[in-house]
Amino acid sequence: MAPKTSTATRRLKQDYLRLKKDPVPYIVAEPNPSNILEWYYVVSGPDDSPYAGGYYLGKLVFPDDFPFKPPSIYMITTNGRFKTNIRLCLSISDYHPDTWNPAWNVSTVLTGLLSFMLENKRTVGSIDMTDYERRILAVRSLESIVRDENFCELFPELNMKIQKEIEKRNLAKAKEEQSSSMDRYHSENNYFHPVVYNILMVVAFALFIYLVKFVLSNMKIE
Repeated sequence: MAPKTSTATRRLKQDYLRLKKDPVPYIVAEPNPSNILEWYYVVSGPDDSPYAGGYYLGKLVFPDDFPFKPPSIYMITTNGRFKTNIRLCLSISDYHPDTWNPAWNVSTVLTGLLSFMLENKRTVGSIDMTDYERRILAVRSLESIVRDENFCELFPELNMKIQKEIEKRNLAKAKEEQSSSMDRYHSENNYFHPVVYNILMVVAFALFIYLVKFVLSNMKIE
């Protein structure tokens, strides 16, 4: 006799198919192959936000009685908006079961999460940072996310894309440092040349004076 499939499992499988057919903008998500109640998601920072260029890994943990109760939501990658590895207090999370609607699905949760991330509304687990600080973290997020085993396993194509972006960025940085080094070299040489020229002029003038004095001295002797 086949094992009984729980309501949560059936619903999450439906949500997964729906998510693949109609993806959520800026977010991809995959369930843990060994536990469909645990999902991992990746937020790609929208271009018009301080998270632009960043990639942020997070986790959803669904209860056994989903969709009648909401999931727990975690952010794993440092981002400047939410604390990492703690349950986030959002209206779509298990912090607020009273506001949860069983008609909502995984796509609804991910859409709501992104909306909260792009706001500055305070909540349990949120962080106050400047846009400048968040942009710095967006740059650093690439190196961070590719070190996560769950990310590498569940999102191989995105991992490859980010690895290429890191290589491209490192190459651009190396070229910039080389160019800066060459500029300093030329700048130092441009400073050095006038100094040498002035020294030679002084030496030449001193030799000229010496020769004049020598000639005048010989003329007096004669």
